[in-house]
Formats: sequence, structure tokens, C-alpha cells
Amino acid sequence: CPAPALLCGLLAAVGAVAEGGRALPQLSDDIPFRVNWPGTELSLPTTGVLYKEDNYIIMTTVDKEKYKCLLPLIASGNEEEEKDYKGPTPRELLEPLFKQSSCSYRIESYWTYEVCHGKHIRQYHEEKETGQKINIQEYYLGNMIMKNPLSEPEESQELSCGYDLFLSLTQIPTKNIEGQMTPYYPVELGNGTPCSLRQNLPRSSTVMYICHPEAKHEILSVAEVTTCEYEVVILTPLLCNHPKYRFRASPVNDIFCQSLPGSPLKPHNLEQLEKQQEMLKMPFRRVKEEEMPSAKEEKFSSIHKPVAVGSHQLLTVGTTHISKLTDEQLIKEFLSGSYCFHGGVGWWKYEFCYGKYVHQYHEDKESGKTSVVVGTWSKEEHIEWSRKNAARTFYLREDGTQTVRMVSHFYGNGDVCDLTDKPRQVTVKLKCKESDSPHAVTIYMLEPHSCQYILGVESPVICKILDTADEYGLLSVPS
Repeated sequence: CPAPALLCGLLAAVGAVAEGGRALPQLSDDIPFRVNWPGTELSLPTTGVLYKEDNYIIMTTVDKEKYKCLLPLIASGNEEEEKDYKGPTPRELLEPLFKQSSCSYRIESYWTYEVCHGKHIRQYHEEKETGQKINIQEYYLGNMIMKNPLSEPEESQELSCGYDLFLSLTQIPTKNIEGQMTPYYPVELGNGTPCSLRQNLPRSSTVMYICHPEAKHEILSVAEVTTCEYEVVILTPLLCNHPKYRFRASPVNDIFCQSLPGSPLKPHNLEQLEKQQEMLKMPFRRVKEEEMPSAKEEKFSSIHKPVAVGSHQLLTVGTTHISKLTDEQLIKEFLSGSYCFHGGVGWWKYEFCYGKYVHQYHEDKESGKTSVVVGTWSKEEHIEWSRKNAARTFYLREDGTQTVRMVSHFYGNGDVCDLTDKPRQVTVKLKCKESDSPHAVTIYMLEPHSCQYILGVESPVICKILDTADEYGLLSVPS
């Protein structure tokens, strides 16, 4: 095979009969691999993935270069811990969430999703018209009828315990969440609103509970996998005490290839290709480093995929966690527009730079970054807008004094909307929200009318500056 396709050939050969009639174990496409060229000195890892001397295959390139490639034995590094585990079952770990009768919400551009754990899943939209009552459009995507219910009746508990036993004897189901195979505990809900597209059969959902120690039972995603059948992913710390449901790093498994006599340490064509790729990357890398200096990258971490518990990154859902800035520095940079907040989940992410602009963007490895200007700042236009709209919302304290609870700012002159042929515009609502993390920022966007948006920005940071708002809602550094 050609040198650049060597990995493909290796994976294709796995599971086939190698030289001497030796059968090799089959590998999954879900597990990442890379070819490592250690040269003459090969020192195999002593922890993690295991290797055996007889688990190899001989590969030949198109130039007749031969390599002995040692394949990893794919196995969990935590097998002993999982085998010895005698703690609560997944059902028992999740039970407090269901007994609390708590609900989780996810706000999207049109629909709001409500998951009341152990009870129902509801999808709804509220239409608010001035002087009229609120009209609610709603569908139940599933109710308490479950295949593995977490409820009080003895029969339900027996069914659920039986399901836990089934899971303990079989492989834990996993879901690919942004490139990482993640174990989950499924809860089936049926008896939802009848579906006209399926002869009025009731809607149904699978709620997938996955572990993350920093989560607070957030809804990570809602997807309609087939007509009127849904998958809902919930992040919860409750499952993290079970070793089979903990997040693990997804290390790339090395395939070690050593050259046989008469062949170079690495295939000639592969070395040439790597040099060409490096040359092509150089100008782009220089521009990227100038646009995003490392000092700025350290200021925030906002990602939307599961990561290893021991890593320096943190899973957040539409939230930015800021570090390495004092409160005073952060407030000054935020109000000057030099420090921007990022957030949002799903296809679109949002960037908000105070007093500058609101952008909506999507990043793709192949097509790059797609960005839409939702609104730009004009102090004059905002002041004109504030004369007709409430720029400040107040909260009445118990002692009778008032404090500012939220300020609203108008950003107009965005990109022209195809649906209205008018510039996009957004009302940014800055709201005080207490959190265990003093520098957390939650961002979400609504679209009550075509290309007219509401951007919600909530944070303890905002609590520190709301009382500085003037009659137009403009903020300043606290004295």
C-alpha cells in the first residue's frame, strides 16, 4: 500500500489472518489510532494499552519497504476497578434526581425543552402578544411509562433492577459525543403526544444520562433520531461514582512500526508528504498565532464535549469559565470591549463583545469558520431605542430599596436577513446570576421574530456592575 495509506491498510488487515495463519483481534472504528515510527529503539508503554510480541503484522509499501507493526491490545485500563466494584447501581445513583422532582431546561431559537426527571419530556413555545394572553404550543415527547423506570412502585423497581443486572452482564452502551465514545445509562419514556406522521402513535424518547463531575443535570442535546422518536442527553455528576460510567480520556492508540532490514526507518513517500504538509501549514499558523496570542487563550476555556476528569479543561454547557484575571481587570476589559464572552451549544456559538458587536458563528474543520453579524453597537441608536423600551429592570429588596436586576442594550445593523431583507438586530439582556463559579458566564440566544434576536448573558460578574447602570442602561467600572 502507499505510505500515506499505511494506517488504512493496517486497520483493514486487523481481524484478517496474518502470516502463519495467526488470527488477529478485530478493532473498532470508534477507537482512534496512529502509526508511531520508533526507529531501532522501541520502548513499549508500561501502563494503559497493552502489547504482546506476537500481536503484529508485516506491512509492505508500494516501494517494497517492509515494516513489522505491533498492534495494541484494546482493553480498559480500569478493568480491575470495574470488576471489583460493589457500590450502588446506576439506578440507585440516579434515584435522588428523580425523588427531588427536579426539571432541566434547554432554550433554543424557537423551542424550549423541559425534562422533568422520571416524569416527562415537554417541548413547547410561548407566543406573547401585547394585551393578549400567552398562547402555548406544546408536545410531550415522553411520559412516565418506561422500560427501566426509576420510580417508587415495587414492580417498577424490579424492572429497573433487572435492567441494571442486564447492563452489568453486557457492554455498557455508548454514544459518540463530539468524537468521544461516552457511556450512558438509558431511560425510556413513552406515551407522549400522538404523532400524526406515524398513524397517531405516541411520541417516545430515550433519555441518556452521562457522567460529568462539574455538571448540574444540564440538557446537552435533544435530537429527533427517527420520526417522533427522540434522544435526550443529560449531563449529571450522579453517575460518576460508578467506574463504568466515568469519563475517560480517549487516548490515541499507537501502532508501533519498525523497519525490517533494507528499509528506511520511515517510508520515503510518507516523509515527503509530511514535509509538504508542514510547508503548507506555516503561513496559516503564523496568522493564527498573531490573531490569537497564547496569553488571550489562557483567559477562558469554553468547550462543549466530554473531557477527561483529570485534564485542565472543563466541560460547560453554553458557559465560559474565566481564569487568571482579577475581578477589576475582568470588568475593565469587558466594559472596554477588549474581552469578549463566548457561549452557546449546538451548531451555532455566540460571541459578545460589550459595546462592539454580537456574532453568531460555526466552526468546521473542513470548511473553516462561518460567521454572521447579528448586531453592531451604536450608542446613539441604543439611546434612541432606550427612550421607547425599558433599558433597566429593577428588583425590590426586602428593606424597600431598589436594585438593578437586568439591563437591556440594542445592537442593530447586523448582516442583512434573507427572510426580511432587513439588517439583523439583537437585544442583549445582561442579568445578574449567582453561581458556584464566581467567573462563570452563561449565554443563550432566542429568536422571537425572524432575524430579531434576544441574547441572554448571565453571570456573577455582571452582578458587580449592574448598579452602575445609568438611565440608558450603560454600565461603568464601579468606583
